[in-house]
Amino acid sequence: MTAGARVLLVNPRITSRARARFPLSLLNVAAALQERGHCAEIVDGNVEPDAVDAALRRLRERRFDALGVSVMGGPQVATALEMSRAVRAVAPRLPIVWGGYFPSLYPDAALADDSVDYLARDQGEAALLGLLDALPDASGSALAGIAGLSFRGGTGTISNPSAKVVAPAHSALPYELLGEPRAYLVKTFMGRRTAVHQAALGCRFRCTFCGVAAMFRGATLLPTAQRLERELTYLRDGLGADSLQFFDHNFFDREADMVPLLEVLARLEMPWWCYARADALVNLSAESWKLVRRSRLKMAYIGAETPNDRMLKSIRKGTSSDQTLEVAEVCRRNGVIPELSFMVAPPEDPEGETERTFDFIRTVKRVNPDAEIIVYVYTPLPPTSVPDAHRLKLAALLDADGRPVQFPRSAEEWTRPEWVDYACHADAPWISERLRRRIRDFVTVLRCRFPTVQDTRAPRWARLALRGLASWRYSLRRYDRPWELNASQRMIGLLDPRSSSI
Repeated sequence: MTAGARVLLVNPRITSRARARFPLSLLNVAAALQERGHCAEIVDGNVEPDAVDAALRRLRERRFDALGVSVMGGPQVATALEMSRAVRAVAPRLPIVWGGYFPSLYPDAALADDSVDYLARDQGEAALLGLLDALPDASGSALAGIAGLSFRGGTGTISNPSAKVVAPAHSALPYELLGEPRAYLVKTFMGRRTAVHQAALGCRFRCTFCGVAAMFRGATLLPTAQRLERELTYLRDGLGADSLQFFDHNFFDREADMVPLLEVLARLEMPWWCYARADALVNLSAESWKLVRRSRLKMAYIGAETPNDRMLKSIRKGTSSDQTLEVAEVCRRNGVIPELSFMVAPPEDPEGETERTFDFIRTVKRVNPDAEIIVYVYTPLPPTSVPDAHRLKLAALLDADGRPVQFPRSAEEWTRPEWVDYACHADAPWISERLRRRIRDFVTVLRCRFPTVQDTRAPRWARLALRGLASWRYSLRRYDRPWELNASQRMIGLLDPRSSSI
């Protein structure tokens, strides 16, 4: 297909309108399509009252050559299936292409549904562009040379070798495709008009539980300082953003590479939030920390994972529990709030590891009372989704009855509540009901005793009341059945950072 193809890109609903952020994945795909002379339109299910109707209306109004659907694991799989099946019913010959984390990690499951024709895995842009070149008469031989593409063949799923991770070639994101991009700027604890952006792509670490590691295989790319300044200046001066949330896979990398980017942020002086690693932050020089303070970094989300150093090594995290405590103290001294995430209930000794993690969290709070704590259930990727799994000798995953865990074989199965919870790190097959309740109760007491600063809705008096109400439980470690806290936080509508972005 020559230049001039028209592609409808869809972001199926995954959150509410109030929590909608720029669909950065689709904006990057659209920019790549436009660079090659194609045309893209975007339907964002997070802002459209009825995304399926909006997509079908576009299809009735003009010709499209392909439908591209961005799919994360968890609740978005169901809305992606709903969209794809509705389009298939009215446009049976239109190629439907899924991209994003879910089809990249689970290609066989994604292609098990008849409403999906192709997968643009990993970074996605190159595979989609190659597919458009091969359409409309895509033969097996034409498809075989497209890196990063998966499709159905005579014997099942055919997944071509992955494409090389490359820096975006486009000069700017086409925000105008969103209609009114300023509507995506929302009030957060950092400012009244917070924008999201992605600067760094990929991560050079290879944690076995991480979808980024599985998709990007250790590659990481940082933007030039000139590009970052141009993009952020547009968000500030063009759209009116006053603060930033970086959806980077890992913003802080090697210090020498970060200094030019920190200098840009120091000049812009917009409060910001990012993902970071404990080892990267504790090893920053005093001069770089001066830049961090000048840049107005407010919060860094850091994967602490576990206090068990043996487990940290086995999952290839590359950090230690000592560094978790050290980064909590370093952030305290420099006015940055560390948002530390922990994974409880691993398959090996789930109850014991959970209790040790609870104790360690209390230690972190003594080191830095302002540290924010996020508690997830440890839900590792299936061995088939872990790069080099054959060399890692991963232990078999067993459920609570000692039977091997059987992961879903279709996208439809991944929409079942228990697997949505698994994908969202909320539950796992090896957790007993007693432990499930214990985790839930601990989190309730913790978040009431230390309400998040990210909550811009709950009044100050309400948060102070919750702190007082939870104090005796936290001090005496009486976490069980905190009925009064559950009732109070429901009345207040307390924000849970686990299920919402800032």
